[in-house]
Amino acid sequence: MKRWIWLSAVLLLLLSGCGAHVQEPESEAGAEEKKIQIGLSFDSFVIERWLRDRDMFVSTAQSLGAEVNVQVANGVVEEQISQIEYFIQKKMDAIVLIAIDGKALTDIVQKAQEQGIRVICYDRLIPDADADLYISFDNRKVGALMGEQLMKACPDGGNIFAIYGSPTDLNVNAVVEGFTETIAGSDLTIAYSGYCDNWLAELAFDHVNKGLALTDDIVGIMCGNDDLASQAVKALAENKLAGKVAVVAQDAELAACQRIVEGTQEMTVYKPVEQEASIAAALAVALVRGEDITSSGEYPVTQTISDGTHEVPYYSIDPVAVTLENIDEIIIEGGFHSREDVYLNIKPGEIPPGHSLHVIEQEATFPPASELFWQLRKAYYFTENL
Repeated sequence: MKRWIWLSAVLLLLLSGCGAHVQEPESEAGAEEKKIQIGLSFDSFVIERWLRDRDMFVSTAQSLGAEVNVQVANGVVEEQISQIEYFIQKKMDAIVLIAIDGKALTDIVQKAQEQGIRVICYDRLIPDADADLYISFDNRKVGALMGEQLMKACPDGGNIFAIYGSPTDLNVNAVVEGFTETIAGSDLTIAYSGYCDNWLAELAFDHVNKGLALTDDIVGIMCGNDDLASQAVKALAENKLAGKVAVVAQDAELAACQRIVEGTQEMTVYKPVEQEASIAAALAVALVRGEDITSSGEYPVTQTISDGTHEVPYYSIDPVAVTLENIDEIIIEGGFHSREDVYLNIKPGEIPPGHSLHVIEQEATFPPASELFWQLRKAYYFTENL
């Protein structure tokens, strides 16, 4: 009998030990599931800046203990809706959206919110969705900066073209409003305007040629972004007008910065996208944790913006105009692009248009005297026409 009691006790201890051993990995799995899960859906990666946004958002979120599932819809609305459905099924804690067509996403966003998922509109507002947060740049100011620079570059006024972005992007409306309000009352006249569906740059090329068919007496072109500006400048070049027409845009893409120092683009609006991405990641994590983002934390959200039906918490970041005068300071010294990349197409010792007599600080090589004469003459010409 005692032997039976002893064996039973040993068996009980063994079973208890096995039970404890089995529960331990379950506890670890449970802890792992508590890590914040964020779904991040991009319009596309055609525009250069989105890669920067992605990398900074992911690295910041990871540093805060979150995991990020990145999807890209390649400009297809149905694909983006499918990605959001996937995020809902995976029970993400938050979904961050760079909307292709905001109006098309309203219903699916509301479905996500019904599941308790936090929704952040990144850079583009989704109408009537009552999102938990909208973070972007002051888009009216973006348009205003473009208008101000065109008025400065074209003091005598004249005809201009306005090549806007996608009509389904609500930011475009704000940019257009800021631009048109700024040039109102000036001597600039919009002789031609058009939208580029889904931000297709090739449409900007077509628009410029359509405008030139109406009149080639133009002094400037406003483009919705630098990608559109690349095609606008291409069209101008084919009509022997590149460098003679002031082109303004936004995003500070490398190619645009190169065009500025080469003299074929007047200005780009720099938007510190890495700042936007890091703040968005921090606020997404804060929302999931239930923190009050409107009054506490490192980035208090003190503004709201109407999505058409609701007032949405809005974190706004100021953009900066970049021209030949401050490109070194803002873009190069700021670390956005390197000097070597920006001045890639400028030969050592060459004086780019508009630089007056400033010579690019590269290796100390000098052109022949005759070539230097023509460079100085070109510099004088552009200085006189600034």
